[in-house]
Amino acid sequence: MHRVLPPQPRTAPTTRRSRAALAVAGVLGLVAGGFAALAGTGPASASTTGTTAAGLGSNWYASAPYLMPEDNSPPDAAAVMDATGQKAFQLAFVLAQGNSCSPAWGGTSSIDSDTAMPAVIQTVRGKGGDVSVSVGGYGGTKLGQVCGTPEATAAGYQQVITKYGLKAIDFDLEEPEYENTAAIHNEIGAARILQQNNPGLYVSITTAGTNAGTGWFGTQMLNEAKSQGFTPNNYSIMPFDGGFNGAAAQTDALVKFNQILQTTFGWSEATAYAHEGVSMMNGRTDAAEYFRQADFQSVLDFATAHGLARYTFWSVNRDRQCTGPVDPGLSGSCSSVAQSDWDFTKYTVKFAGATPPTTPPTTPPTTPPTGPGTPTGSPTGNPGTCTAPAWSASTTYTAGAKVSYNGHAYHAKWWTLNEVPSASGQWGVWGDDGPC
Repeated sequence: MHRVLPPQPRTAPTTRRSRAALAVAGVLGLVAGGFAALAGTGPASASTTGTTAAGLGSNWYASAPYLMPEDNSPPDAAAVMDATGQKAFQLAFVLAQGNSCSPAWGGTSSIDSDTAMPAVIQTVRGKGGDVSVSVGGYGGTKLGQVCGTPEATAAGYQQVITKYGLKAIDFDLEEPEYENTAAIHNEIGAARILQQNNPGLYVSITTAGTNAGTGWFGTQMLNEAKSQGFTPNNYSIMPFDGGFNGAAAQTDALVKFNQILQTTFGWSEATAYAHEGVSMMNGRTDAAEYFRQADFQSVLDFATAHGLARYTFWSVNRDRQCTGPVDPGLSGSCSSVAQSDWDFTKYTVKFAGATPPTTPPTTPPTTPPTGPGTPTGSPTGNPGTCTAPAWSASTTYTAGAKVSYNGHAYHAKWWTLNEVPSASGQWGVWGDDGPC
């Protein structure tokens, strides 16, 4: 990710969407796969990966967290799916092979000769899910730097789409390509061409976030897209590694990025949010910022309330507590914060609007008090008569579900479990429909 601070030296693959360096280590035979997308439409079928998944909506593209399945102690994608309900993963990273205009996993494992990815793709698709591929990342040589033209760059990426039957692709535009005007022209041009040539292809553009929304290079990238008449499904910023401090700083950056989108494209605030996304980093970041579960919840509340188009994070590999000291420092395979396995992935599932698997509580919830003055369906003695069922801490609610609590009626805005209805808070999961 493009940072305000200089890159930190590292001795082994550790961190973020790095990072090309992370992707290069080992045989990056990761998954690339066919995101079964918008109404089942999309590019060529995956002749090497078996039957493509069908029926996944764009909400799953928008919620797919980043995963490196053959690096950074990769977790079993199927196990993560079973534990969380997540259906899609954003697989990283495709780079240029050497200095040639040929795509390769991590810049080393040629797409042409790859035989490792199909098995992983089949596993995910066999469970009703699908995968997307992210091209670029932090560091390394990108196709846009060496292919010379948008057409040549698009031809390189088309090999990836065709081989794996992709229905979605992510352009992660970071250093050093991020600062190369010709390379960004090629990448944006390639995204535009791929969008035209692969009907239904879901395209996200991911770039650096700053406290001002995005920096000069990010704004120039948006201007390039405008000049080419290109509109992806979303532009996502990464609000970390730039002096951020908790969720409030991240949501403030999203507000400011929204204003940049409005100014650049002449969009209304709502239209800009509908084309805006966020990609976070769970736990400890490269710059020693910390984003915990509560931060992810706050950003999720903001994203849902404002109609953001994408909510994701780097990475599933890091979505577990470190062994030994909770915080041993920066790691590519654990979060360096206290957590249960896959805590952060469950937030992307919430954004997708799905209901993740739940474990029954070990003890039954306390029975709400009843008695004189207690309205029907309400757990407290406030006046009013409520017809909706009383809210229960042990019940999983999905979007649109209606409950009563403290003499008020509420509706759920998205998936929720054990979140008390409240009229306070601008971005809460529960919408207050007034007194019963």
